[in-house]
Amino acid sequence: MGRQSTTLLKSMRDSPLTVQGVLQAERLGRYLTASEQPITHIFASDLQRAVKTAEALLSAQTNDHDSAPVTLRQLPILREQDFGFYEGKPFYTRQRDSKKSGKDAHGSRHQDDPDFQDVESKESMTTRTNAFVAEYLRPLLRRSVSEQQPIVIIVSHGIILSQLWRSILAMFSNRTVSLAPGLSVGSGGIVPLEYLGSWSNTGYLELDITCPIVNPHADLNSNDVAAMASPKSSEKADEGDSVTLPTTFKLVVRNVNGKEHLRGLKRARGVGSSQHDEGQKKIETFFKKAKTG
Repeated sequence: MGRQSTTLLKSMRDSPLTVQGVLQAERLGRYLTASEQPITHIFASDLQRAVKTAEALLSAQTNDHDSAPVTLRQLPILREQDFGFYEGKPFYTRQRDSKKSGKDAHGSRHQDDPDFQDVESKESMTTRTNAFVAEYLRPLLRRSVSEQQPIVIIVSHGIILSQLWRSILAMFSNRTVSLAPGLSVGSGGIVPLEYLGSWSNTGYLELDITCPIVNPHADLNSNDVAAMASPKSSEKADEGDSVTLPTTFKLVVRNVNGKEHLRGLKRARGVGSSQHDEGQKKIETFFKKAKTG
């Protein structure tokens, strides 16, 4: 799961990638290609900053004529948290004589206004991420039991990705989840797996989900098969609807906020935060040798 690159605004607004963001996305695409694990499925928020990041990852993949083409699925349910009235607005400061935050105080004063829309709740985001897991990830997990294991990329935004991680984690029992050797989470002490920390722009969370059995029903009882079927629809998926996978499924957290692809990348001075212009040529194009007939 990867967070989209640097943007002008981080919200439900459809803001574009910046120049620096495009460089970061291209770096990540080349890094993933070098891992020699071709993408089989890619999902992204339908906001253009996530779509452009996902397209950069796909364009970096080496074409393999023996494999099926990969289609980018753009999904509204992967959009960032909806900030409602506060979209694109500055933070409201706390009043000295108030115990409420500036935003809460403002909301209390205006919650009855006809055009007021509050920030999307955690419950609403959980409904969205659980729906994504039920409709798109669970079918792939069932398929991976008897077929080639899929390599899935999810490109979205910081807040909703944190919630999506919790929805994925909820599918596994505690004893089937582990961290890769040498991987530490947090700055010290015991950190619950639900809270892996924040991710940098194009920072990624790498998860390895495996099921060692070959026959999908070989050692599963009726409850296990029902859990794998995941009959819950997106309309009913909410925070309490997570169904634990059979214990034959294992989840290993390989990397948290992976940034190896950004090593040596310097910020584009002066234009890094500017909106990226797709029609603008890269400096490398001016030094390419002309083809001779």
